[in-house]
Amino acid sequence: MTGDDKPRRVEVKDGDETVATAEVAEHGEGTIRTSLLPSSRPTPPGSRADLVDAVMDLPEVQASSRLEATVPLGDAGSLERLRERTEDTVTRPAGSTVLVDADIPSADDAAPGREPGGQASDS
Repeated sequence: MTGDDKPRRVEVKDGDETVATAEVAEHGEGTIRTSLLPSSRPTPPGSRADLVDAVMDLPEVQASSRLEATVPLGDAGSLERLRERTEDTVTRPAGSTVLVDADIPSADDAAPGREPGGQASDS
């Protein structure tokens, strides 16, 4: 994936219904940008954390060293999981969102025993 590529859309589903989505794109060498998109309805418990796991497990994210994320303000589940899956995480409010800047640990440093995500797909 290059900076000119179309962003990848990642979805977490509950049955046939999409309950959480994100867009992921490479931005410069070694940096990934993702936007965790707000849901228009309540989401099942854990689905936001599952979305973060699906994003963090993408090959292009694993191959990168930095993450820049936009998370809806109040999305504690996503922020908590991002802190668990990244290092040197810095957050700051920006309007109705929270901006996250973090280091992506190498695959060797990934947290052992992480609960596997739910049913996730990318398109």
